[in-house]
Amino acid sequence: MTRDTCIVHHDMLSLGIVGLPNVGKSTLFNALTRSKQADAQNYPFCTIEPNIGIVEVPDERLQKLADVSKSKKIIPTAIKFVDIAGLVKGASEGEGLGNKFLSHIREVDAIVQVVRAFEDANVMHVHNKVDPKEDAEVINLELVLADWQTVENRLANTKKKAKGLVDKQTKAEIELLEKLNTHLESGKSARSLDYTDEEALTIKDLHLLTMKPMMYVFNCEETGPAASGVPSSQRSGTPFATGLWRENKQETNFLTDSEVGVNISAKLEAELADLTAAEAREYLKASGLEQSGLDKIIVAGYKLLDLVTYFTSGEPETRAWTVKWGTKGPGAAGVIHTDFIKGYIKADVVPWPDFVACGGWAGAKEKGVLQLVGKEYEVKDGDVCYFHVSA
Repeated sequence: MTRDTCIVHHDMLSLGIVGLPNVGKSTLFNALTRSKQADAQNYPFCTIEPNIGIVEVPDERLQKLADVSKSKKIIPTAIKFVDIAGLVKGASEGEGLGNKFLSHIREVDAIVQVVRAFEDANVMHVHNKVDPKEDAEVINLELVLADWQTVENRLANTKKKAKGLVDKQTKAEIELLEKLNTHLESGKSARSLDYTDEEALTIKDLHLLTMKPMMYVFNCEETGPAASGVPSSQRSGTPFATGLWRENKQETNFLTDSEVGVNISAKLEAELADLTAAEAREYLKASGLEQSGLDKIIVAGYKLLDLVTYFTSGEPETRAWTVKWGTKGPGAAGVIHTDFIKGYIKADVVPWPDFVACGGWAGAKEKGVLQLVGKEYEVKDGDVCYFHVSA
């Protein structure tokens, strides 16, 4: 295999944005999916449907690797954001867009739930009060109720098919579905139950909404220079660090271990989206913020889904690839081309800082930092890889 690898499209991370009406969901979606448009050369923002946006994942390591390899192209990895229609109470029974929005959620890797944590008399709240915890409970209950229906239907069908002649496998499935049915009936999410490996396979087949990892995005007051006449340097306290929507799990009162929370101002993100990359950096700095909302969501999304980024780098191109944490060599090569899984022989691996410091592949080999790995090697975040595969 030459270093100008044959590239095919690979599945990208997809995040479904949900929330009650008027929480800033669409504002956030529009801001996120436009925020990198100005400087996205090789993966420009594109809209596939009105409610789907693809955004490149900003990664400063790419440019450093490309400079060393004198790459003609840089191709970042990407994230798909799906803006799912505003959820209302009773959605699981067909209220609002009901089942249509539920089917959209089933297709994403993780759910980003936008929760309103800002006061604004001009923006009506569907419940006439700002209560992040209560809003989250409404959304979560609708997802649980939808799953409860799915499990009840599967349980009834499984019992009907068995017609009293229950084998060991069917018996185990019925027991699992009954346990899950009771759990969901009590208003708890499917992911909060423990499963054996066999049970996990049955659950996967059900495509339950509440098995998906959950990220809460608390849409807070804007803290940028436009927010008030008071310079950010003179304001006390950390931006957004109030009450229920602190990012520290212990202080949120309702985030579980399988969930993450980030604080964002959708209004501020909308303002950033209209700026160049350099202007946006200055604006963030003046606002006392280190990261844009898009960056925060991407970092939290990768953490939530246990994802790592590895790179391929040569003269034709430097490219980022996303794999699950713990993915071994053949699996990592498989995201480049599925044929590489079967044909995998070995891989050259260099941590990206060493690759840059040594001036590329030849220098890394010369200085002894290049590692030759076999099929059992687990690819790490920041690895620069060159896969040797048979034709």
